[in-house]
Amino acid sequence: MCGRYASSRGPEDLAGIFEAEKWEPEETLEPDYNVAPTKEVYAVLDRPLKDADDRRPVRQLRRLKWGLVPSWAKSPEGAARMINARAETVHEKPSYRRAFAARRCIVPADGYYEWVTAREERDLEVEGKKKRPRKQPYFVLPADGSVFAMAGLYEFWRDRTLPDDHPLAWWATCSVITTEAETAPLAVAPAEGPRTLADIHPRMPLMLTPDRWDAWLDPARTDVDDLRSLLAPPPEGLMRAYPVATAVSNVRNNGPELLKELAGPEEGTLF
Repeated sequence: MCGRYASSRGPEDLAGIFEAEKWEPEETLEPDYNVAPTKEVYAVLDRPLKDADDRRPVRQLRRLKWGLVPSWAKSPEGAARMINARAETVHEKPSYRRAFAARRCIVPADGYYEWVTAREERDLEVEGKKKRPRKQPYFVLPADGSVFAMAGLYEFWRDRTLPDDHPLAWWATCSVITTEAETAPLAVAPAEGPRTLADIHPRMPLMLTPDRWDAWLDPARTDVDDLRSLLAPPPEGLMRAYPVATAVSNVRNNGPELLKELAGPEEGTLF
């Protein structure tokens, strides 16, 4: 899954990487080393500009709230549970299928955090039993230091309790698509601990390599079978992972120190 990630690049950097034509300086976000559900995040999308006569899609860098609210939802209360959409079923789930066909985005990150799930823990997870508390977090990122481009979906939701001209009348929200974690060896593995992403967790965010960005963002592509071909996992062996301090487990902690690589798992944690 993807429940926490880091995003330290500024809008100018991201706009350059993704060749965005439009971004608003007033929408600049501070570097966030512990991005959690319901926070505002950067997303890249192709969409006509509001109130523009030219209806061609324009590559934009936008601020969206992480936690998708379907347009038909009666309230936004379930947003925190809608942070991830499974690649295997995104085309058919009522909450995601419309966005999958017409409103796809890229959620850029430095990398994501995942808490190691040992085999016995996974069994408890499947059974719905409470998991043990002290898990070792790992930071997963492209081995070459490039941007981690996560496949995403976005939606607009109208708050009918507010007038049309209210600044909060419309919610713009997003979700990150996940896929099965790689079982191939990591490009760079920690000295001790997991050797593959699947050793850490059975799911991972679907990373889009640059050759897929344009096709994924193209709103003219609406055929579901065609779009499902874009959900193929990236080539293996592009990622590295390393242990980080359990301080990241508390969403109140935030700073570049959370990305510091540890020599090994913290004492008392799993793996």
